Amino acid sequence: MSEFRIDLDAFRGPLDLLLYLVRKHEVDIVDIPIALVTDQYLAYIEVLEQLDVNAVGDFLEMASTLVEIKSRMVLPRGGEEVEEIEDPRQELVQQLLDYKKYKDAASSLDELGRRWQQRFARAAYDLPTGPRDLAGEPLREVELWDLVSAFARVLKEHEAEAPRSIVYDETPIHVYMARLHDRLRQERRLAFSHLFEPGMHKSTLISVFLAILELVRHHSVQTEQKGMFGELWVTLDPEAEPIAPAADENR
Repeated sequence: MSEFRIDLDAFRGPLDLLLYLVRKHEVDIVDIPIALVTDQYLAYIEVLEQLDVNAVGDFLEMASTLVEIKSRMVLPRGGEEVEEIEDPRQELVQQLLDYKKYKDAASSLDELGRRWQQRFARAAYDLPTGPRDLAGEPLREVELWDLVSAFARVLKEHEAEAPRSIVYDETPIHVYMARLHDRLRQERRLAFSHLFEPGMHKSTLISVFLAILELVRHHSVQTEQKGMFGELWVTLDPEAEPIAPAADENR
């Protein structure tokens, strides 16, 4: 596979995933269903490990915290004469509330910035100079964890077709980006699940998924979903410029 990898910092860290799961189940932050959230959190980590096993340390630390809290909550307690036991979720809930406060504030500032950009045109001379570090730039506001969840379903569906021998896809990520962008320019809208063809090797599945993330990040590609468990759709801005194939496409 190409050496280019998506930086998992784009997923904003373990508290972002935890907050997503709480919102997904429409529950009160102060009353987290710890057993359900822990199981689903571990499932998401399995997908992140497929992308980069060396970059999930913070997520694993949070997972161990969730497992510890889960085990403490199922421990048998004494009779009524025993003093009330402190809720083991309390510290985690406070961290999550603090994170939500700052994330909401950041979202408000981002929305305010978008409004100002619509009011005042950007000057030509204030554009950044030099090469862009694509892996270091933040992803646009999309439901990243919905994409991860959809990709987890894709991986599960392809497990039965996994080859007996290990196969590595050496195709550069940029090549997949150009191919997908060209398809979107022709069809404008594609189902996420249809971007992964039957019989694809896991390394190819991962490459296609990383290419989708990069397209969302930089090339006027958006994702939408009708309903929590509905199909994810990938769409393209009609005015988006085509992506030139990488020079080392046939490497």
